[in-house]
Formats: sequence, structure tokens, C-alpha cells
Amino acid sequence: MSTIVSEFRPRDASPTRRLVLAAAGTLLLPHAGRAQPAKRHRIAYLALASHAFGEVYLETFRQGLRALGYGDENLAIEIRYADGHAERLPDLAAELVRLAPEVIVTGTLPGLNAAKQATSTIPIVMVGFGDPLATGFVASLAHPGGNVTGFSTIAQPMVGKRLQLLKTAIPSAERIAILVNPGNPQSAVGWQAAQQAAPTLRIELLLVEARAADEIDGAFATMIREHAEALYVQADPVFSYERARIVELAASHKLPAIYQNREVVGIGGLMSYGSDDLFRHAASYVDKILKGAKPADLPVQQPTKFQLVVNLKTAQALGLTIPQLILAGADEVLE
Repeated sequence: MSTIVSEFRPRDASPTRRLVLAAAGTLLLPHAGRAQPAKRHRIAYLALASHAFGEVYLETFRQGLRALGYGDENLAIEIRYADGHAERLPDLAAELVRLAPEVIVTGTLPGLNAAKQATSTIPIVMVGFGDPLATGFVASLAHPGGNVTGFSTIAQPMVGKRLQLLKTAIPSAERIAILVNPGNPQSAVGWQAAQQAAPTLRIELLLVEARAADEIDGAFATMIREHAEALYVQADPVFSYERARIVELAASHKLPAIYQNREVVGIGGLMSYGSDDLFRHAASYVDKILKGAKPADLPVQQPTKFQLVVNLKTAQALGLTIPQLILAGADEVLE
């Protein structure tokens, strides 16, 4: 178009007229010559939790994405919450797959199961899942080999560490209950790790099971009847969703407890030891996949930094004096 304008320009056109015509020609350049808008990616986020519970993790994930240059202008996140109802996850996963996202992000075993059943081609980034190798989701941690990769919190070393911290905080505790969901394949791994750690710590373990929310009250009744002196709550979607009730029951029964996630301590739990930054790290894998990386080639990673958080107000309510050794090693102390 600029050439055509140039052909109709009079030979005696003034410099000013030539400048105006040149500017007009620039405006008429084909679209190919202009800067193209950034591609808007679409990813999916599938959660077992409710919006109220899951939003804190989603916001951490969004922060990680923003740090990598993703915002509303170049990224859309399709979000589905199951509100604690695992039976809804398959339908929600299928709904997300029909939207053809470039990546699916999920953070629980039921969510991962549902996403994997819904697609074998769309990349899936798991966050905080226990042992994907033992449960068959990946061929190896170094080379996953399929459409699943992400960040794992393999239980064995952390179980022993949490029990050690609990015993150090309450030296008099000799009988420690471990609350597990037998429907979670990771529970057996965690229980085995606890049994291995118990002799060194000189503690007796009490296995207490709860498969669903309506079994939690009964589980605490068992702990009290069997004279448990402290409690270790294994990570599980049911327990995460019912965390407020578990904290309340632990307080009412005067059971000092340790958890995996910091937010439980924030609502009154005594202690936590774990990594709460995995969703921020997950953003880096989403970024790699959007730029062409294959999940089969992205190794499953494990957290390298863990935080110990202690709630002194809860300790006081329980009549405990937390040893200085624990307080000195804590990353955060809530008062």
C-alpha cells in the first residue's frame, strides 16, 4: 500500500507533504509487519477442595506464574473445585479436557487419578503428591515417560523427621497416634516409615484410621480410649478439607499434634513441618511445558526446603512449654 501511495505522489510535492504521505503509508502497512499480540494460553486447575480452602494454593500458583511473566493478557486459567466430593472429580476432569487446555494442574491423588483417566495426551503437573513411582503414575522419577510430571513429597524421610520433632517438643510423650486414611495408597508408605522411626525415638505408635469426614470423631474417641499422648496427622485430602475440625478436636482432647502444612498451624494447630511452596514451583513446570517441553522429559522433583512452624498460643492452651531447641530451629513462631 505504501508503494501505491508513493506512485501517486506529485514530483514537486513539498517536504512536508512527502512526510505526511510517508506517515500515511506506514499506517497502511500489512498486519504482518506489525507487532503481533502475545498468544493467550489456556491451562486447567483441578482441586478436590472448596474454593475457600483451595484459593490459598491457587494464589501461590498465580504468584509463581506472574513472576514468570504470565498475566490475564496471555494466560487463562480454567478452575474447577470439587468441594470435597471426590466422586465429582472425574466429571470435572472430563469437562476441563473438553476445553482443550495446554496443561492440567492438580494437587491430590483423587485429582491426579481423575485427570489421568480423562486424558493420556494433555500434560499434567502434579503438586505435592506422595510417591508417583510407587503408584504407577510415572515410569521413573528422572524420566516420567508419560503425560504426568511435577512435584512430589515422598513420605519416608519426612515422617521420621516429624515424629522426631513431636517427641522433642513433648519429651514425655511415649504413645503417639498416627491418623491415616486407609483409602489413600500413600498411607501404607507413611505408616511403614513411622514404624521404622519409632524404635530410635523410643515411642509406641497407635494407628488410627478415618476414611471420611464422618469417621473423624470416632478416630479421636479411639485415641483417647487408647491413651494417646500426642498426634501425627498424615497428609490426606480428607484431613486437609476437615482441618478445622481436626484442630478443634485435638484442642478439646488436649492432644498436641503435628501436621504437614503451615496453614493448619495458622488456624490453631500446634506444629507443622513441610514445604508450602510447591505450587509456586509448579508454575515453572507449566512455563516449560507452554514453551514446548514434554512432561515425559521433565523429572519429578522433590522439595529441598522445609519449614518448621510452631504456634505458642496453642502450646499455652495445651499447658505445654515448647523446648528452646524447637523454638531456635523454627522458621516461624506464631504468638
